[in-house]
Amino acid sequence: MPVNVALGHVSNDFMIAALLLYSLAVLAFAGDFAFGRPGRTSAVASAPARTLATVGAAGGALPDDPGGPSQASVATGAGAGDKMPELQVPVLRAIMAAGPWVRAAMALSTAAVLSHAIAVTTRGLAVHRAPWGNMYEFVTALTCFAAIFFLGVMVRYRAWALGVFVMGSVVVILGLAETLIYTTAGQLVPALQSYWLSIHVTAMTVSTGVFFVSAVLGVVYLMVDRYNRRVAAGKAVAGNGIVERLPSIDQLDRLAYRTIVFGFPIWTFGVIAGAIWADEAWGRYWGWDPVETFAFITWVVYAAFLHARATAGWRGRRAHYVQLLGFATLAFNILVVQVFITGLHSYAGVSG
Repeated sequence: MPVNVALGHVSNDFMIAALLLYSLAVLAFAGDFAFGRPGRTSAVASAPARTLATVGAAGGALPDDPGGPSQASVATGAGAGDKMPELQVPVLRAIMAAGPWVRAAMALSTAAVLSHAIAVTTRGLAVHRAPWGNMYEFVTALTCFAAIFFLGVMVRYRAWALGVFVMGSVVVILGLAETLIYTTAGQLVPALQSYWLSIHVTAMTVSTGVFFVSAVLGVVYLMVDRYNRRVAAGKAVAGNGIVERLPSIDQLDRLAYRTIVFGFPIWTFGVIAGAIWADEAWGRYWGWDPVETFAFITWVVYAAFLHARATAGWRGRRAHYVQLLGFATLAFNILVVQVFITGLHSYAGVSG
């Protein structure tokens, strides 16, 4: 079928609108850091359990892999293990109680996600296929899934304070996609014209979006951990306004872990589906093509992270270094291997 040019333009317009709305949302989240009241969120708690949105990251150095409740977890009411308490408060009531900056940020984030989803959907309708057939489409789709996933996280755990970091990262990646790798709507190369595109690439896109969120959370964790250690060593003054608004270090650790637990099975399914598609297209399940190899390396690193956490109780900096290494291999596969290394998966289309 020919490309619907009009729908392609509609998709572009909604994508630009989404980028602008995300940018305004980030400004609103930053405004809450600058002008909001730190203790406001905890005031809406109607149950003894505390929420991810409450403060409590500061409080001294923490061991790499605490075996029991740390100082921060005691200070915030976080329980042992991986049980994460949540507020028993209706979502709208919690957002309203969080203050005008958070209300504006959540409204803008919701509008941005809707605009982003419409842009991705109309792109697919314009080209009559799944809208992730080249690098530009893949990046815009994965950031859409990342934003949708994180919007759900903010609603579930009242984690507004993390919005400036995750949504800010979405703005950066989406802005780079629009300026550096934009590709007009067009038909796929023959090798990708298969129903497996809607199975394999969809799974890889969704899981990459989820891993993107966990990587941002991991970076925030390491920032808070470094600040806590500097305070304990007398190299920094306690009471940093930004850190005080963030979830506790243990809560950040658990949220990043839960995110990876959610994304890992989807990535696993994507790798398996890719192998089945490879057998159908090229007559073999696995040929150690560069993209295949790095997808497998990414799977191994995330599997090592989950295994180390489940069997050895890894938490803290070492665990987050491992999960960030996993995302680094994933990003290297997308940005370097698929673009600059010739192989059977050279469909990035960045020059289109």
